[in-house]
Amino acid sequence: MASLRDIKHRIDSTKSMKKITGAMEMVSASKLTRAEQNARSFVPYSEKMQEVVASIAANNTSVDHPMLQSREVKKTGYLIITSDRGLAGAYNSNVLRNLHQTIEKRHRSKDDYLVIAVGRVGYEFCRSRNLPVAKSILGLADQPNFADISELAKETVQMYSDEEIDELTIFYNHFVSRISQEVTTKKLLPLTDLQTGLGSASLSQYEYEPGEEEILNVLLPQYAESLIYGALLDGKASEHAARMNAMRNATDNATDIIDDLSLTYNRARQAAITQEITEIVGGAAALE
Repeated sequence: MASLRDIKHRIDSTKSMKKITGAMEMVSASKLTRAEQNARSFVPYSEKMQEVVASIAANNTSVDHPMLQSREVKKTGYLIITSDRGLAGAYNSNVLRNLHQTIEKRHRSKDDYLVIAVGRVGYEFCRSRNLPVAKSILGLADQPNFADISELAKETVQMYSDEEIDELTIFYNHFVSRISQEVTTKKLLPLTDLQTGLGSASLSQYEYEPGEEEILNVLLPQYAESLIYGALLDGKASEHAARMNAMRNATDNATDIIDDLSLTYNRARQAAITQEITEIVGGAAALE
């Protein structure tokens, strides 16, 4: 049985850990509030961009843009969004497990796919398993701006335009609520589902200048890049929520451990006192 000193040391250590996890929970909660606002405020822009692009594609069948056309898939690109740090529960492992299962199911050779990694955890996961990482970005801010990933987004979309990849799929955690995040797999390119989520009545009428095809050539890459940025904002909100919940669970577990150790300490202390009293009484009786 552990000594009273050892038990007391474990109680003090657990209390210190509880203070740290409690502080980290509050920090993540503060970051989550802003990240949630960023993710939700980006939705109207994305929906309006989708509406404009869908309007052009639906009203002009002569428009033939490579990003709107499916082609034979010879090589697939996977863009994964993870965090740069751990202590976020199953936030990273769920995304990486989904990626690994997809690769195992769809591909027999590493020449058939490549990975674009956003976040250190995903990057190190791919490197440790010798997965072909074409591009990566590490150390993003907790509240990223579009400028932080604009170069990566443009290069990724350009890879599709240059036919280096024939489709692009993104893996990230979708923010549902502060206690719920869903691992999402979304086919980002080609853009074959522009009408999804848009009713015919919601489409506005537009006049285009100089022409629909010229505007589409500009808007489609921007729209694809905005989808990547939107997924990143969504993922960041999920990351802060997952870390907040993980730290809350750690704090609750620390409280339970402290209670159990305190009970053990009190019992051991009572046993030691009883033993001392017994020895004193026994010694007094021996002197009589």
